Amino acid sequence: MAVNHLDPPTGQIADNVVGFARTLRAAGLPVGPGAAIDALNALRLIDIGNRADVFATLESIFVTRHDHALIFARVFDLFFRAAEEWKSMLDSVSLPDQARKPPPAARRVHEALAQPAVAGEDDALQHEQNIQLSVSDREVLQKKDFAQMSAAEIAEVAQVIAKMRLPQAELRTRRTRPDHRGLRLDLRRTLRGSLRTGGDIVDIYRLGLVDKPAPIVALLDISGSMSEYTRLFLHFLHAITDARKRVSVFLFGTRLTNVTRALRTRDPDEALAACSSAVEDWAGGTRIATSLHNFNKLWGRRVLAQGAIVLLITDGLEREADSRLAFEMDRLHRSCRRLIWLNPLLRYEGFEPKAQGIKLMLPHVDEFRPVHNLSSIKGLMAALTMAPVSNRRDLLRPAA
Repeated sequence: MAVNHLDPPTGQIADNVVGFARTLRAAGLPVGPGAAIDALNALRLIDIGNRADVFATLESIFVTRHDHALIFARVFDLFFRAAEEWKSMLDSVSLPDQARKPPPAARRVHEALAQPAVAGEDDALQHEQNIQLSVSDREVLQKKDFAQMSAAEIAEVAQVIAKMRLPQAELRTRRTRPDHRGLRLDLRRTLRGSLRTGGDIVDIYRLGLVDKPAPIVALLDISGSMSEYTRLFLHFLHAITDARKRVSVFLFGTRLTNVTRALRTRDPDEALAACSSAVEDWAGGTRIATSLHNFNKLWGRRVLAQGAIVLLITDGLEREADSRLAFEMDRLHRSCRRLIWLNPLLRYEGFEPKAQGIKLMLPHVDEFRPVHNLSSIKGLMAALTMAPVSNRRDLLRPAA
């Protein structure tokens, strides 16, 4: 599909660029009028008859985060078909075959293309109307796969996740503090208090053990096969990081990146933007063994102390599945209190661990849970306060 050679960015090309910017905004990208103006100015400097140059130019302006690149590419392919005008372009868009699995972000892209561009429309009001769902819609949204959601549904889910607060899973420590109901005698305070009365009257002071929230360490796969889930998972991790400061988050694809400090930013959009700028291998390949090796070697002793709970969020599709993966998983499992593997592939009924990477990883986890919709995330929140699982023979059956 080649783009027609266009005249300087006035008239028809200006209308197409503005329409393209509106479509991207409807598909969920933060595109404003300034970006459209920058795109028009940039097109003056390139050969607009070259499709690759047009794509690279517009992508450099409209895409500000790694996770938006997939949506941009999909919108560009559908928008710039060999058509003369924006209105005829909409008529030429054909929906994908219902018998095939829709490509990533297909639904929100087609919904964005199907929306007419009305002059003077209040975008803020339209966005508010889109995300207001009925009670029945929210019930359906609980079990709907993140990968098949529209832009409005993703916005609604992000708001729900932002309000989540992780229950305080208290972990008993060896530290003590003054507690009048404690079982241990505070001899130092008792003797010091007796000096005031010369030993005639002795007040007994006691100590109690200190309970602290168990640390949580999240290892999130950001490879291409996980791209449809990464953003909402980051929203979830940002929500629990805001409520509990003892949360460490690492992203991995072909390398390991610590984004704990970036996720502590109060605003979720700023936090996700900081994570995106810190990662160089977004939506790339997967090297789970190498990433786990780097984590165990560089970060394990720092963040896995005091009975940490590890959330490993990945589909387990490893490029280099060998004995090294099993070794690193075993090392990680021995270093933490609980190791919970969250796998979006468990959304499929009859899932079987046929991939070599999954077979090597399963024996070294305490729980194997699905994580692909709101219901599964709420189930995870409840599971984080439960006692560790001691029986691992039923790991192949998804947790409720």
